[in-house]
Amino acid sequence: MTADVATALGELRAAGAAAGVDEGTLIDEAAAFAAGICADDGGSTADAWARAFGRPASLFASAAARGRAWRSGPTPTLARLLGSGPASSTASGYAQALVDLAAAVATIGAPDLERINAAGFAASAQLRAVTPETAPTVADLIRPLARVPIDPPASGGTTEAAPPTAQQQAAASTAAADPAKPLPTLKELLDELDALIGLAGVKDEIHKQAELLRVDKLRTEKGMKSADVTKHLVFSGNPGTGKTTVARLVAGIYRALGILEKGQLIETDRSGLVAGYVGQTALKTADVVKSAIGGVLFVDEAYALASDDFGQEAIDTLVKAMEDHREELVLIVAGYTGEMAIFISSNPGLESRFRTTIEFPDYTDDELLAIFHSLCNGADFSPTKECDDRLRGLLARQVRDRSFGNARWVRNQFEAAVVRQAWRLRDIPDPTVEQLRELQPDDLEAIAPLTPPDGATPTEVSPPA
Repeated sequence: MTADVATALGELRAAGAAAGVDEGTLIDEAAAFAAGICADDGGSTADAWARAFGRPASLFASAAARGRAWRSGPTPTLARLLGSGPASSTASGYAQALVDLAAAVATIGAPDLERINAAGFAASAQLRAVTPETAPTVADLIRPLARVPIDPPASGGTTEAAPPTAQQQAAASTAAADPAKPLPTLKELLDELDALIGLAGVKDEIHKQAELLRVDKLRTEKGMKSADVTKHLVFSGNPGTGKTTVARLVAGIYRALGILEKGQLIETDRSGLVAGYVGQTALKTADVVKSAIGGVLFVDEAYALASDDFGQEAIDTLVKAMEDHREELVLIVAGYTGEMAIFISSNPGLESRFRTTIEFPDYTDDELLAIFHSLCNGADFSPTKECDDRLRGLLARQVRDRSFGNARWVRNQFEAAVVRQAWRLRDIPDPTVEQLRELQPDDLEAIAPLTPPDGATPTEVSPPA
């Protein structure tokens, strides 16, 4: 194990112990967090990661797939700490330990600018979850690691990811927000839902669900019989289609409707619920459920729970929790469409409690380009038309199977473009605001040449007009 990573892991263990975090869960999450930062690296980094964390290199790909999401949001453990009560030194200390781990991981193996940039985004995401108003920018975090001119423009723009949205603040309202600060209203949350790019069918279903619950609550308040409306939801679709973002909004909407007291969103997956010993899974799952009381528990890739007896123990515990806490807990399970349909139908307890499935479609090219522009605008960047054309050309070559990351793919392109732009400006001592904002086509990855028939000379793919 490298000295820097060893030190960072020691700090994380100490912070986790102070917060009562299971050490096995902590180390597993730390390894995935690190792999997510290195997710875009080549095979040599897998070996360095394996040495640093004492794990087989063969586990790197699956760990990276899991940890990549934490480059833009808090880890499940940090989210649970934030959802359990007002902001405290335990959550802040754990977040800072993750920041130190990100810095250590940025330099293992053969680091490059993309890795350093990913480490900066991951570190910023953890700090923004705890203190959204005062967290340092990505530029501040990666400046000590990379000697490139990435200072934010004098006008106040930054190279960080978009700031937390209203629903993210609502999700952490009991943790990071000022108690005196008003929470988003129902109208504000629904307006934010409607402002999301694409997802027309999803928006319509959430509006219907909100109205159904509103009317049912009014009937109950007037002494009328309740229709026993289920609040639990199934989100099905490919990765990167907005499921977590909408789940955060749903948590806020349910709170604004008076259905939930706090409206926090606790995110987890199989690894956050399942333990390695018989009988321990129920306790581990119960702890996660406890942190979500008063809000929404979001279980990603929930179908993975149906693969063995340990997962079944978690399912049984969740089903019981939905009954025991029916007025104070909402469960949203998410995953691939086919797998989720099989998962729900495999257990009568699940089938009776999850009556509403919302399908999240893949984004169109126009919607993905709009998401790219949204990321750019949120971080004070401005892509040229030629940059847009290059992005469309890259999209045209992408295989749109279930492994395509949709909005995650776009975010990866944006993050890489920020690094390449910084490297492009490395020899300019004092770039202008326009130079700092502009993203050019070369800031995106090159479009690979096609291999034409009959051995003709390869040509680069031309972006669409």
